Amino acid sequence: MNKSLCLILFMFLFPLSDLAFAQRGFGGGFRGGFGGGSGERIAPEDLKFEMGVAAIPDLKMFAKLSYKGTDVGRDPYLANLQYVKFLIENPESENAALYFMNTGNYRAHPPYMGMVGMNSRGAIRGAISFQPRMKDSNGGSGLYVFDFQPNDAFPFETIKYVRDTLVAGAPFLKGQLAYHPLRGGMARYEADKSKYEASDVAVHLDADLYGNIGFLPLNVGESFGLLRVMGNETRSSPRDIVICRTLPNQMPRVAGVISEERQTPLSHVNLRCVQDRVPNAYVANAMNQSAIKSLVGKLVRYSVTSDGYSLREATKKEVDEHFSNSRPSEPLVPSRDLSVTEIKPLQDVSFQNATSVGAKASNLATMHTFGFPAGMIPDGFVVPFSFYDDFMKRNGLYANVDAMLGNAEFQQDRDVQQSMLKELREQIEQGTMSEPMMAALQKVQSSFPPGTAIRCRSSTNNEDLAGFSGAGLYDSFTHKPDEGHLSNSIKQVYASLWNFRAFEEREFYRVDHKLTAMGVLLHANFKSEQANGVVVTDDVLYESQGNYYVNTQVGEDLVTNPDAESSPEEILLGWWKEDGHQVVRRSTDAAEGETLLSDEHIADLRDRLAKIHGKFRKLYGVGEDDQFAMEIEFKISKDGKLVIKQARPWVFAD
Repeated sequence: MNKSLCLILFMFLFPLSDLAFAQRGFGGGFRGGFGGGSGERIAPEDLKFEMGVAAIPDLKMFAKLSYKGTDVGRDPYLANLQYVKFLIENPESENAALYFMNTGNYRAHPPYMGMVGMNSRGAIRGAISFQPRMKDSNGGSGLYVFDFQPNDAFPFETIKYVRDTLVAGAPFLKGQLAYHPLRGGMARYEADKSKYEASDVAVHLDADLYGNIGFLPLNVGESFGLLRVMGNETRSSPRDIVICRTLPNQMPRVAGVISEERQTPLSHVNLRCVQDRVPNAYVANAMNQSAIKSLVGKLVRYSVTSDGYSLREATKKEVDEHFSNSRPSEPLVPSRDLSVTEIKPLQDVSFQNATSVGAKASNLATMHTFGFPAGMIPDGFVVPFSFYDDFMKRNGLYANVDAMLGNAEFQQDRDVQQSMLKELREQIEQGTMSEPMMAALQKVQSSFPPGTAIRCRSSTNNEDLAGFSGAGLYDSFTHKPDEGHLSNSIKQVYASLWNFRAFEEREFYRVDHKLTAMGVLLHANFKSEQANGVVVTDDVLYESQGNYYVNTQVGEDLVTNPDAESSPEEILLGWWKEDGHQVVRRSTDAAEGETLLSDEHIADLRDRLAKIHGKFRKLYGVGEDDQFAMEIEFKISKDGKLVIKQARPWVFAD
């Protein structure tokens, strides 16, 4: 029979998804028929490695045999997972034979069975795949699962037999292998559920995809530094890779982060990891894992990918070279337009005014033009950069900055830096403003209804930018009605330009400190809100397609700065109404079985997100095919209304 006739016959006998394998198989030659066992049988121990093996002694061998990609035929659930296919001939008999296929070369069972001369009757066909984000049976990160053909259904006794056979052939899987029932096996699994619960056979269900997680890559990347455990009294440095039980709300610059509690990717700490391009991951029971515990106190290389993390000991030379290469080679000069000399209502500010009032203020003002219902975007005012510059000059504070930056001790000692920066902040808070500035601020203060608390939000020229978010670097304050002139809180915001974490960040990126400037966004303070949240117009955590990633927390417990023991509600919100939404994780503060966002809030939010994403994509000049997302902060007000308080570009990792 010629090759063309063989291909026609093969397409008739087997699914189209196996054709790629068939073509690959002809290149190497078949031995025997297509799964019928008519050719010479090859025992597992006689296989050449290019075909497969009888046993897998370690992870290194598993990796060599595995395939990872999108060429998965009729097994879409295996796409982009690392997996090895297997065959058990004559299962549960004395003549049983286990084959681990070289899945990098052969990805379909039927032609492989023909190649090794195996009789297909009664043979068990399956795959072992690695689920990097799932917890194993010991609570650590990384789980291996085995499954069969989509319509296969086996009793518990057969599943246990297969599990034991696979572990015997691949001992490194002991305690890390779970059964994954596909659609055809779910009914049988449910019928035998009590047997599983009474046994040591672990089960991984599709419903566990977002719940039983042992690893999450909050920010992928590679870094070097000293691995340290961060306690309440621990002071970290830019060269430390820190292990935390829970993340603090604020953290100085570090080289990498590992946390034992699940994080939200929208916390200020992680947003800084993103902008600083340092790896950050949640690793369940991190301090109980020998790969981590054995390296504490040593210089290490730390890497996080979407598939897992790795740690190894590093040399001082590697660490020094990494940090030398990480900093920009040239100073960065922030744009600062001082020509705007009046406090402006947000309705008079445009997207192009970011260089005079800051991107935070200009982006909020821009959303007033999107046609949203009244009150959805807060009304308010913005104090321009020129007020800050005038204030610093009037009080001789630029000269103080020059003296501080030129101080030899300040340049070398972080303790001295923190002390002198604190002194500068005190000088700023004690400074005086010109009469015209005082009058302008008094006029704005009087324009708010009597008794209104005014939120004074930082809006600098080096935050909320495309490529650099500056999240959490500066401080905002609420000016209460009994706190006198508004200038008192404005000066507190000005002083925050010189807090240690912001200074250290600018210093690393070689930003000209004296050309940074602070604008102040003013609007009525929210109180007694039902919920607050942050959403990214792409799924930046689980990497699902066609979803917004939404975090919500109850009341005033901020998503960006959560309480240590709280966890936000996580929702994957479909871009389109017909895609619905999926609750990934419920908030610890929500009632049993309840969500913080109602169906009406979710529908309203979806509509607004689409417009925000599309409008800002055009304003930032990003093409339809280029990677882009917006990060949006919102609130559900006391009276149940959706309020959008901030929008900035999401900084994607390189």
